[in-house]
Amino acid sequence: MKLRNLFTIAIAVALMASCSGNKDDKKGQQEDLPQVKVQTVYDEDVTQTSEYTATVEAYKTNNISSNNGARIKRLLVDVGSHVRAGQSVVILDDVNVTQQRMGIDQQRISLANVKRDLDRAKELVRIGGGTQQTVDQLQAQYDAQLRAIESSNRSLRTMQENTVLTSPVSGVVTQKNYDAGDLPAGPILVIEQQQPLKVVVSVNESDYPKVKVGMPVDVKLDTYGDEVFPGKVHIIHPTIDVNSRTFQVEIIITNSSNRIHTGMFARVIFNFGTNHNVVVTDRAIQKQTGSGVRYVYVYNNDGTVEWREVQLGQRLENRFEVLSGLTPGTQVVTEGQSRLANGTKVQVIK
Repeated sequence: MKLRNLFTIAIAVALMASCSGNKDDKKGQQEDLPQVKVQTVYDEDVTQTSEYTATVEAYKTNNISSNNGARIKRLLVDVGSHVRAGQSVVILDDVNVTQQRMGIDQQRISLANVKRDLDRAKELVRIGGGTQQTVDQLQAQYDAQLRAIESSNRSLRTMQENTVLTSPVSGVVTQKNYDAGDLPAGPILVIEQQQPLKVVVSVNESDYPKVKVGMPVDVKLDTYGDEVFPGKVHIIHPTIDVNSRTFQVEIIITNSSNRIHTGMFARVIFNFGTNHNVVVTDRAIQKQTGSGVRYVYVYNNDGTVEWREVQLGQRLENRFEVLSGLTPGTQVVTEGQSRLANGTKVQVIK
């Protein structure tokens, strides 16, 4: 009886030890699996924007120059001066104008003498005391001198116009290259029209069908942080650069407050509407070494993960828009990717 009891106890102990061993083995196997965290992805409306950088430029730039070779007598403006269209900005020495007037006066005296001789010759022909040949010669001389005076008068008007130089636009003087008394050999002043201003951006070829003349854009300037200045597409250049695969777009900014200045660094943001796409956390996105391929690990119902390439759209703070590769409701791995490969069995932790 005692032996039978001992035998029964031994069998029970063996069975208990066997069950405990199986549980420990399963627990150990689970602990060996890579532990990951997963997240379900969903689709949402994503604003389609493209951002480009450029430098603010003057709408028009005018070089104020003279071609009459005169010295500068007075400068009526300085760098930073605001001028209006038609305003006088430079007065040049009028010595050449005076000399031109004196020359014209001499030409008129000579012309009067030829006219007197011509009239006398015509009178002699009329009374039979002269020749028509003399009349013709004097008439030709008179016509030539008259044309010379007309040419001199045109030259004088040009000199007079160039003696007082005016601004063709309303704007700001940004350069003064000479002072009074100098004999200029190039632009005396540079005047920029800064109302409005323009920004010329190089836009990717893929956006060409989306950009339209007149469409509004947002302009941000590093000087003013996140403050947005409204702009508008003014000109779309019709050619694509074969090297950069971009085309140029001119953006107009009104600048009514005069807070924007040429040379400022600008960021131009185009808004092309919204698309309904999957969005995923940036913690799920992996980059393939040695290439630009982006991928995620998708968690399957059988406890394994699947390597899947994705095409990304815009970055949305700590998330990415996914253009292809994922569908709504898919679970992706967000932590623990370092030990994973395609088909790896994993343990999901919360």
